Amino acid sequence: MIEIRGLCKYYGSVKAIDGLDLTVKSGEIFGLLGPNGAGKTTTVRILTTLSRPTAGKVFINGFEVTRQAMQVKKEIGVVPQHFNLDLELSAWENLELHGRLHKIPSKVRSKRIEELLDFVELGDRAHSPVEHFSGGMKRRLMIARALMHNPKILFLDEPTVGLDPQVRRRLWDLIRNLNRRGITILLTTHYIEEAEILCHRVGILDRGRLIALGTPEELKAKVGRFVVEVRDGDETKYRVFGDRDQALRFAATLADDVVIRESNLEDVFIELTGHRVGGSDA
Repeated sequence: MIEIRGLCKYYGSVKAIDGLDLTVKSGEIFGLLGPNGAGKTTTVRILTTLSRPTAGKVFINGFEVTRQAMQVKKEIGVVPQHFNLDLELSAWENLELHGRLHKIPSKVRSKRIEELLDFVELGDRAHSPVEHFSGGMKRRLMIARALMHNPKILFLDEPTVGLDPQVRRRLWDLIRNLNRRGITILLTTHYIEEAEILCHRVGILDRGRLIALGTPEELKAKVGRFVVEVRDGDETKYRVFGDRDQALRFAATLADDVVIRESNLEDVFIELTGHRVGGSDA
């Protein structure tokens, strides 16, 4: 569904994306994980025709993004990181405007709006001004808007950033539901739990390069299944081990204040790059 070949994006001497090769399968939830400046948002902007690559080729369901941008736009729905709804309009009017821009016929448009507002649980707020919506409600409305023209691929750039844990989990359920309906989803995130829970596969970006690719379980197995945390003054140090017995033997040689736990994707990232995942992307 998405094919990236040798993708590069340079801003002067800065390499935002440096030779990215990646394929996303139909029906997959694929996560791009990385720290501030890793290139996640830049990659999404190129995939969604908002930015032109310096070099390389990108195909969306067989259409090349730089030469066939109009066809690509029919295939994709985009939910950006920052809210960009028209706050003075109602939820219905925001979807109505989007439907008209995509030249959806009036009768089809009205039915589609009603279906989508019910799907994202905003049917009872259809005619309320968006300026009075919570962050979670706005995010759900943005997802509904992105689905108006029945895209095959949905791009979610940091879909739950700034939301409280309860609202975040509600959005996770919505994303899973969309995927069960056959929509391919590519999301960017720096929330480790989000990537582990939602994504079939994860690509880890660092300084514009893809440094790891696989399922969350494959990536954790690659660096080690168990982590020993040791307090050293004001600092916590980490050691990763292939199995629990190795971790226990190491922990037995240490003083108190030791924690043994299963590894996660952040441990993978630290092992591969030497620093943590976190912050917004450039």
